[in-house]
Amino acid sequence: MAPAATKTKKKKEPDAAMPRLSDEDFQELFTLIKGSDSVELKLTVPESDQRSAVQALDMDPLNAQLRQVFFFDTPDLALYQAGVVARARRVQKKGDDSVIKLRPVVPPDLPAAVRKSENLVVEVDAMPGGFVCSASLKRALPDRPVRDICTNKLQLSRLFSKEQRAFYADHAPEGIELDDLRVLGPVNVLKLKFSPEAFNRRLVAEMWLYPDNSRILELSTKCLPGEAFEVVAETRAFLLSKDVSLSGEQQTKTKTALEYYSQNL
Repeated sequence: MAPAATKTKKKKEPDAAMPRLSDEDFQELFTLIKGSDSVELKLTVPESDQRSAVQALDMDPLNAQLRQVFFFDTPDLALYQAGVVARARRVQKKGDDSVIKLRPVVPPDLPAAVRKSENLVVEVDAMPGGFVCSASLKRALPDRPVRDICTNKLQLSRLFSKEQRAFYADHAPEGIELDDLRVLGPVNVLKLKFSPEAFNRRLVAEMWLYPDNSRILELSTKCLPGEAFEVVAETRAFLLSKDVSLSGEQQTKTKTALEYYSQNL
């Protein structure tokens, strides 16, 4: 009688398709992180893997917060091409907000007055194979004017503070005023903050739902600059243990929204 076959567990192969940073890129990333206020680690989950990722991480969609995101740009996306993003949001059960974002930036190159502003956040976004540093000047809008201004085509500049308007004027292409911009959106977004078992950090899941029925699922976690590389290792190991692919194409939520709406103006 032949001996019973021994069942061996197949060793999981590393995510070989995940792009790696060069030594030069790594040095640049290290410099940017040192000058930033925070680091956000991001991962786009391919549509084919989204359902399994939601199940593996035990995400409950009923706990998600609904948001609407409006972007402002020219039909040919002149702002975006110049590295400027103008945006406003409506957040369920919270006030509205607006932001003027500049990216990429090198933190030491920002004017001292701007860098010291309590409304400015300098953050490094890091994703598999890439990174970018941005400076976001924010304003809370407790009176919730975003829907009225955007849908009734009122002056967009009313959404932005004097400080934001000056920041915009310093970096936007010459001759393009805030009130000249077109409303691109809104994009409906579901945002879920949760703490998975066996992971000692909070994760954030954002599902961006576009009018053509496409969607982007992004997972992220934020950390302080000094702990960035440790958190990268911990987060990568946790996601791989849940069979969440790290090698999918990384999509930019903002770029996807801008391109869709600019083509459908």
